[in-house]
Amino acid sequence: MAHNIPQSEPLILTPTVPTRAARYDGWTTEKQVDFLRMLATTQNVAAAARSVGMGRQSAYKLRARLDDQPFGAAWRLALRNARNTVLDAAIERAVNGVEVPHYWKGELIGTSRKFDERLTTALLATGALQRSTAHIHGPEREFAERGLPRLLDRIANGPAEWCDLEDERDFAWGDPEPGEDDGDSGTAE
Repeated sequence: MAHNIPQSEPLILTPTVPTRAARYDGWTTEKQVDFLRMLATTQNVAAAARSVGMGRQSAYKLRARLDDQPFGAAWRLALRNARNTVLDAAIERAVNGVEVPHYWKGELIGTSRKFDERLTTALLATGALQRSTAHIHGPEREFAERGLPRLLDRIANGPAEWCDLEDERDFAWGDPEPGEDDGDSGTAE
């Protein structure tokens, strides 16, 4: 059977761009990125895995397999970012206290601040106030300084394995993503 190709439209052959092979375990690049975003939000591996149609054990197996690659770095950074959010709230509460309402005969008559030094003591005793990336090295450090969105972009658009440090540094510190502040508030004319 012959196919009729219109003569007026030239046939254009475009080279195919190599893409990542589909994973046999169901963890596509898109699922990995969505899982990591949800992990950063919920701090719950099971909930994050369910949100992309995968299981908790499957997520842990993926992390074990890719722990020294960008996925493992993003997993750690997602958990670190959420811990920092909780820590910020705890510090706010320790410094500013909690507003306590005072009622008389069912009506609010005033408020006062209650400070609980146990929270401050616990923060100081656990070393939770120290937020250092000094123990992180190589490409992971470059992305830790740049932030989770840049690392998720790297996972979505780069190879599954780390490249050499200079290439990763270029990717981590390259052009800002849309909406990111690049330090130039003016427009070029």
